[in-house]
Order: sequence, then C-alpha cells, then structure tokens
Amino acid sequence: KLWLVKDVCGLICVFITWGLVLYAQFVVNIVMLLPEIFNQPIYGTFNILLFNSLAILALSSHFKSMTTDPGAIPKGNATKEKLESLNLQPGEIVYKCAKCYSIKPERAHHCSVCKRCIRKMDHHCPWINNCVGESNQKYFVLFTFYIASISLHALILIVVHVIKCASNDWNECASYSPPATVIFLITLTFEGLLFFLFTMIMFCTQMHSICSNETGIEQLKNEKHWGKGTKWLNVKSVFGDKFSKDWFFPCYEPSIAKSDVYQYIV
Repeated sequence: KLWLVKDVCGLICVFITWGLVLYAQFVVNIVMLLPEIFNQPIYGTFNILLFNSLAILALSSHFKSMTTDPGAIPKGNATKEKLESLNLQPGEIVYKCAKCYSIKPERAHHCSVCKRCIRKMDHHCPWINNCVGESNQKYFVLFTFYIASISLHALILIVVHVIKCASNDWNECASYSPPATVIFLITLTFEGLLFFLFTMIMFCTQMHSICSNETGIEQLKNEKHWGKGTKWLNVKSVFGDKFSKDWFFPCYEPSIAKSDVYQYIV
C-alpha cells in the first residue's frame, strides 16, 4: 500500500522537482549529447547512459521517499486495552500524543503536515511531500546523492560542450539554433548549481545525523543524545545490516539485523 500525504503545497513541490529533472534530461540528451553521437559515438553514448541511469535512480529514490510510510504510529492506539496489553511495570511511563491520540514512543515526534507521530522523525520535506523518518531515510539520502550526482555531471557536460563549440560554428554542435542552445545551457547551469549545492548540503547533513545517531529535530530541540552504537552501526541501521550493492538502489528495502533496530512501542 502506497503512502501519500494529501498536501497541496507538497504535491506542487513534487511536480516541480520532477519537471526540473525532466528538463535537465531534455537539455543533456537532446541539446548536448545527441549531436555528439554522430561525431563522437563513444563519448555521446557513454554520457547518455550514465546521465540517464543516474536520473532514473534519482527519480526512483524520490518516488520511494514520497510513497513509503516514514514510520507513522497508528492513530488513536492509546486505548485502555492497548495500554493494558503492554504489561507495564510499576514506574514505567508511556507518553500519549494529544494531537493524534497515539502512544508516543521515544524519539517519535508529531508532524503537523502528515498529522501523525513519526518514529525517529528527522524533518518534513516538502520536496518529497513526506516526512523523513525511520522507514524512508535511506531513500531520501539516495535521492539527495543522485540529484547531486546528475547536477555535477550536467555542469561538467556544459563546460565541455561550451569549450568544444564556442570557437566553432554552433550549428555543428547543437540540434537547435545557437541562441536557443545558449539559453538552454544558461538555464541548466543555474539549475545544476542550485540543485548541486542544495542536495549536497542535505546529503552531508543527513549522513552526519545518521553517523551521530541524532535526528534534525533532536538537534534543534537539544534533546538527549542517544549515542547508541558506533558510526558504522548507525549507518547500517539505515541502509541495511550487510554492506552490498543494495545500499545504492531504492528498489531494495533495508534488511536490518535485530541488534541494529531501535526498539519502539507500536
């Protein structure tokens, strides 16, 4: 079952994100690389395959980030029967969310957009129209990494294209007229720079949070530092118990060992 947050602003951000990626694919494939296939088939084919593979991984990671339950606590589960079934010992405290009436585990926070308490919530991201939490953080990290990768790749291709064609007849280097080609390249340059800086900062921020085992909300609220396990153990708790190629593909759900799982009341 797909998870989808019904938020208008978030859905608009999603369409903008996909539109910008598809625009980048148009400029890279049609404007820059397609003419190169006839002149330099190895260079053109290699870069088309590389760029589009990274773009597919980026969009797949975005889709998984958006449609994966981030770790929502069931609404209204703070019933008398549920509390009795926990067999709490004297002195044990269970917190209840006053907004969604659910049992609130440690490290869970309520999201006003998703209208749910989210386990190990880092933040709500409008660009994926979802919270980044325990169950979808891997996909969000992959999304930022692959967007940063295609942005850097596009910037490198632009530099190479301009150097090769600026001193020659632009008609031999583009499928469109020289003025239109220049406009395409300028807009893609601004998009690439903006996306690269933004997603690289987000990627580094997320990896720091994962390694330090401290979510963004916990850092802002200066909540207690959990300090559970080593940095490598904390990374495995997000991407999977054993390092493999599965870490880099959004189609694989992380298989996390029991010793690596953060325990919650659900």
